[in-house]
Amino acid sequence: MQQPIWHGLSAEEHEAQYNPQRSVPDFMAYGARREAPNERARVLRRHADVAFGPGALHKLDIYPADRPQAPVHIFLHGGYWRGQDKQNFAFVASELVPRGITTVVANYDLCPAVTLDGTVSSALASIEWTARNIATYGGDPALITVSGHSAGAHLSAAALATDWSARGLPHDLLKGGVLISGVYDPAPAALTTVNAEIRLTDEIAARHNYERITPLARCPVWLVAGAAEPWHWIDQTYRYAHHLHRHGRSPGVIVVPQRHHFDIIDQYLDPASDIIRCILGLAGKS
Repeated sequence: MQQPIWHGLSAEEHEAQYNPQRSVPDFMAYGARREAPNERARVLRRHADVAFGPGALHKLDIYPADRPQAPVHIFLHGGYWRGQDKQNFAFVASELVPRGITTVVANYDLCPAVTLDGTVSSALASIEWTARNIATYGGDPALITVSGHSAGAHLSAAALATDWSARGLPHDLLKGGVLISGVYDPAPAALTTVNAEIRLTDEIAARHNYERITPLARCPVWLVAGAAEPWHWIDQTYRYAHHLHRHGRSPGVIVVPQRHHFDIIDQYLDPASDIIRCILGLAGKS
């Protein structure tokens, strides 16, 4: 059996490759500098803390476009399945809403209060609720796309592997995905210090290894990573791209020069960026 590429790394090397905070020592500064864009985005018309389930974190914010039956874009934040909050990602709506895209920024259950099973389940529940209810907010449930950063990209991959018809929804529910700096196989995370909070076991990691699980969605997918991220982290994007290709998909892959794990999502603030262009193209707005 072929050993995974992380086999043989020292504990220090593994942490450097698979814990993004170790690769960007001042990582907190990048969230802080997006607070002003977050405040500006909150001026947009917004339905805040809309419940999609019974849990304390089962909430999402909806930023409606000023047009009926608008395309819908759902964003799932990162935080290695155990941190962050939708309030820190209001800026995602800044360039999408003015371009006619109703934007949904969702929370989901976090470890260690739940295992990764609960995190994935709640993220999928936010998408299902959106599909069933977004028409009330002017969105078109037949034109839903999704993006996610880091752990949010993993959750987006879960959505691409979900049988939505088994939930009573169209099998082609998702019309496209933009997955950014993602972790698609949780196994290497179990060997980092982060696992003290996410509590991965071999069984849990295998249940949510989207480098192995068959993707069911046939929609276009873009995979984005930063060229300044650790090379093992970038390799996850290519491995997932190969997995999609083996199943008859043709994902686009973009490695953005000079971007690292914590500044790559600044692209949501740039109308000319790769991420915005990809989302607009998937929504038919290019």
